[in-house]
Amino acid sequence: MDVKRIRRLLATGLIASAVLLGLSALALLSRTSQNSEQFGRLNDLLLLINAIGALVLLILIVGNLVRLLRDYRGHIPGARLKARMLAAFIVLAVAPLVIVWFFAVQFLNRGIDNWFDVEIEQGLGAALELSRNVLDVRLRDRLSRTRRIARQISKAPDSALVPTLSRLRRDAGALEITVYGDTARIVATSSRDPAALLPRPPPDDVTMQLRRSGSYVGLDSAADGGYQIRAAVRVPGRRPGSETLLLQAIYPLDKRIGALTDSVERSYTRYGELVFLREPLRYSFTFTLTLVVLLSLLAAVYGAFFFARRLVAPIQSLVAGTRAVAAGNLETRLPASSHDEVGFLIDSFNDMIQRLADAREAARGSAQQVERERARLAAILARLSTGVIATERDGSIRIANEAAGAILGVDLTGCVGQRLADIGPDHPLLAQFVDALDSHAGADATEWREELVLRDETGRRVLVCAATSLPSDEAQAGGQVLVFDDVTALLQAQRDAAWGEVARRLAHEIKNPLTPIRLSAERIRRRYLSGMQDMEAEVLDRATHTIVQQVEAMRDMVNAFSEYARAPELNISTVDLNQLVREVAYLYQSRDSQQSVLQLELDDALEPIAADAVRMRQLLHNLIRNSMEALDGRQDARLVVATRRVTDEAFVELTVQDNGPGFDAETLDQAFEPYVTTKAKGTGLGLAIVKKLVEEHGGAVIVENLAEGGACVRVRLPRRPVSRDHDERDTTMHRRRERA
Repeated sequence: MDVKRIRRLLATGLIASAVLLGLSALALLSRTSQNSEQFGRLNDLLLLINAIGALVLLILIVGNLVRLLRDYRGHIPGARLKARMLAAFIVLAVAPLVIVWFFAVQFLNRGIDNWFDVEIEQGLGAALELSRNVLDVRLRDRLSRTRRIARQISKAPDSALVPTLSRLRRDAGALEITVYGDTARIVATSSRDPAALLPRPPPDDVTMQLRRSGSYVGLDSAADGGYQIRAAVRVPGRRPGSETLLLQAIYPLDKRIGALTDSVERSYTRYGELVFLREPLRYSFTFTLTLVVLLSLLAAVYGAFFFARRLVAPIQSLVAGTRAVAAGNLETRLPASSHDEVGFLIDSFNDMIQRLADAREAARGSAQQVERERARLAAILARLSTGVIATERDGSIRIANEAAGAILGVDLTGCVGQRLADIGPDHPLLAQFVDALDSHAGADATEWREELVLRDETGRRVLVCAATSLPSDEAQAGGQVLVFDDVTALLQAQRDAAWGEVARRLAHEIKNPLTPIRLSAERIRRRYLSGMQDMEAEVLDRATHTIVQQVEAMRDMVNAFSEYARAPELNISTVDLNQLVREVAYLYQSRDSQQSVLQLELDDALEPIAADAVRMRQLLHNLIRNSMEALDGRQDARLVVATRRVTDEAFVELTVQDNGPGFDAETLDQAFEPYVTTKAKGTGLGLAIVKKLVEEHGGAVIVENLAEGGACVRVRLPRRPVSRDHDERDTTMHRRRERA
C-alpha cells in the first residue's frame, strides 16, 4: 500500500471520528439541556468529547496549512488560487459562526435571567399566598359550620341525637360527623357512606389542640389522592357532671382547588431550586455552547481546505495543459475527472485544443489562398481605368492602382505608406483632391459620393468620387476606399448633345416668326403714326419701338443659344440690376388682365454688378414667364420679384416667388435638367437656360417650394466679374449649402 493511500485513509478516519464526536456532543447537549441533573453528570463527558473533536480537526488543519504554505512558496500552479478560495471560505464560515455564537450567548444569558425575574418570583409567591388564603377561607367556613352543628346537638335530647346528627350532616354537606365521649368513645356518628367502617378516633395532635383551644381545623389526605377538611370542636351546654363530648366533622375539598394548591407548591419549590443553580447553569451552558461552536468552526475551516483542494485540482491540470498548448503542443489532452461542470470544462478544453489544431491547418491554407487572391486583385486593379485608392485612418496610402496616378497626375504606386496630404503640395490636382476629402473628414457618414471639380494649367477636370469606410478591428485601424473616375469628357459630350437639341428647337419654334413680327410692327408704325394725335402717337411709337426692340433681343438670344454648344464668350459690362428688372417687369405689367399680379421689392442700395445685360434680360424673361404661366387662371395670383445684397458675401440675390401650385417632389429634383416640364406646351428649357446663364456668371441658383404654398427661385450673382478659369468647386459647394 503506497504512502498516498495510507494518508488518504488516515485523513478519512480522522474526519469520520471528528464528525461522530461532534454529532455525539450535539446529541448529549440536546438531552442534558432539558435536565439539570443529567447536565451535571454529563458535563465532563461533553467537555471531553468536544476537546477530542477539536484536537482531531486541529491536526488536520495544521497538516493542510503546512502543505499549502509549501506549495505557495514553491509557486506551484493553483496555490495562490487555493489560498484565495480558502480565505474566502473561512471568512464566509467564521463570520456567521461568530455572529451566531455571540447572539446565542446573549440570548442564553438573557433567557436565564428572564427565568429568575423578580416579577416571576413575586408572582409565584403571590400565587402561593392566594392558594393558602383560599384554603384558610374554606377551613374557617367548615370550622364555623362544625360549631353551629355542635350548638344544635347540645340542645338535642340523647334519644334524638342520631337522627339530628344525620340531618345536620346532610345540611352541612359533610362526609362524616361523629360525636366522641371520654376516652374517644363513639357516642353517635353519621356518614354519607352507610357501608363505611367505624370512624377512627381523632389523632393525638387534634386532641391536644382541642384541649388547648377548644377547636381544630386542618387538611387530611384522602384515599383517592385528594384532600379532606377535618374540623373538631367541643359540644357546649351539657349538664354539670356529665362527660365532655367532642364533635368531629369530615368535609370534602374541591379536587380542582387541591390540584391547583399542589401545583403552586411544587412550582414554588422548583423555582427555589433553580435560583440556587442559576449561575452554574449560565456558565455551564455558555462554556458548552462555546465548545460546540469552536468544533463547528474548526470543521468549517477543514472543510474549506478540503473543498478548495478539490476545486483547484482540475484547474491545476488546466494550467499545465494551457502551458503545453502555449508552447505549441496542440496534441495535449486532459483526462476527464468527473461529469460535473469541471468535467465539462475539461471536455471543452480538449475540444478547444482539437479545434485549434484544425484551425491552424485551416489558417495555413487560408493564408495561401489570401496571397493568391491578393495577387489576383493587384492584377485587376492594374487594368482598371477607374482610380482606386485605399487609405489608413491617418490618410496614408495602403494601395493605389495606376489609373489613380494617371487621373491625379502623380505616380501613387510608389508612394505606399505615405500620407496623401504630404504628397499633395507638389501636385496641384492631388492637393485639390485632398482638400475635397478633408471636407468629409469630420462627418459621421460611412459612405459618401460627390462630383469633384479640379483645375490645373490644362483646364477643368470633373471627377465622380465615391468613398466607403473600411471596418476596423483591434489588429488594424479602419480607413477608407476611394473610387473615382474622370467624367470631364462625358459631361462635355452630354452638354453638347443637349444644347444642340436646344438650338434646333429654338431655331424652329422662335426664330422663324421673328421677321414677320418685326415687319408687321414697322408697317403699323409707318401707316398709323402720322395720322394720330400726339398722345396716341406717343403710345403707338413706344409700343412699336418696344416690339422691334424685343424682337431684336429675341433674335440675339436665339442666335446665342444656337451657338451655345460652342460656349460663346460673355459680354461683361456694368449692369444696374434694379433698372433691368423694372424694364422687363414693365413688359408684363402692361397687360390689362394682370395689372396687380407682378410686384417689385427692389433694394435701393443695391450696387451695379458685372454681368451680360442680354443674358440677364433673358434670365428674367424665363423666370417671370414661368411664374406667369404657373399662375394662369388663379384669382389671387401674386408674383414678387425682389433684389437684395447679401451682407457677408460678395453676392447679390435675385428672387422670383409666386403663390402658384409649386413643384412636385419628382420635378423639384430635376427642375434644372433640359426638357423637364409640367406644362402641356412647355419646352422644358427655361430653368435649364437659367441655370446655364447663372453658372456662366459664376453664380448659383436654387429652386424650392414655399411653406405657405407656391415656388421660389433664388439666383445669386457675384458683384465683381469672375473669370472663366475661376475654380468652380467653391460654386458647387455653395449650391449644395443653398439646397441644404
